[in-house]
Amino acid sequence: MRAYVIRRLLLLIPTLWIVSVIVFLLVRFLPGDVLDLIESQFEAMNMQIDREAFMRMLGLDVPVHVQYGRWMEGILLRGTLGKSLFGDFAVEERILAALPVTLQLGVISLVIAQVIALPVGIYSAMRQDTAADYAGRTIAVIGLATPNFWLGIMVMIFPAIWWGWSPPMEWVPFAKDPAGNVAMFIIPSLILGTALSATTMRMTRTMMLEVLRQDYVRTAWSKGLRERAVVVQHALKNAFIPIVTLIGAQLPILAAVLGE
Repeated sequence: MRAYVIRRLLLLIPTLWIVSVIVFLLVRFLPGDVLDLIESQFEAMNMQIDREAFMRMLGLDVPVHVQYGRWMEGILLRGTLGKSLFGDFAVEERILAALPVTLQLGVISLVIAQVIALPVGIYSAMRQDTAADYAGRTIAVIGLATPNFWLGIMVMIFPAIWWGWSPPMEWVPFAKDPAGNVAMFIIPSLILGTALSATTMRMTRTMMLEVLRQDYVRTAWSKGLRERAVVVQHALKNAFIPIVTLIGAQLPILAAVLGE
């Protein structure tokens, strides 16, 4: 087990390096660049910029591999991700400033997703092809088909029009005002959690149905065990393995959504 963990950790190093190269090159090879954006902003103010001077100032006057080398040198030797192209501040400072809010929103959303998905998925499997099962499957399909950004816009617009109410927008630290902090996070967490729960709900139902057809579960039923004992002690333990894997796979998806 120790050797396996060490190998996986060592493989993490080249994986991160390859990902960094791909991301760095994709940003550089996309149509347009930061200078075009800066120039358009100056043109809106009837001002002109010296592109060559800006390129030298931003370090974009050297080949791409040199730019990548400078960036990696800053990370490895100085522990910095570099300066922002739109302000005189370090990138890691902005990341660290937003990290507590992002983590809190992500954790609450993930918890809400499992609170919704696991009970509904298990109950749907136990009552296969009943009205409850069809309702659970319908909820899952709606959750998969509804875009997060659209649902968020609807939550922002219609309550404000109908009732003159909008969700809290200003972040309040939990230590300062626990009730205000929770009130700010509950609606975006419900939106993200509902979307994440749809996939987990379908996976839970599928795996529970597969496990419930196994011989050892039939044996448990034949012994006269209660439904709760069969589900919790026999079926759920084996069905939960791929579900945990799916929940782990949702973490980078959630991080990407929160980072947008």
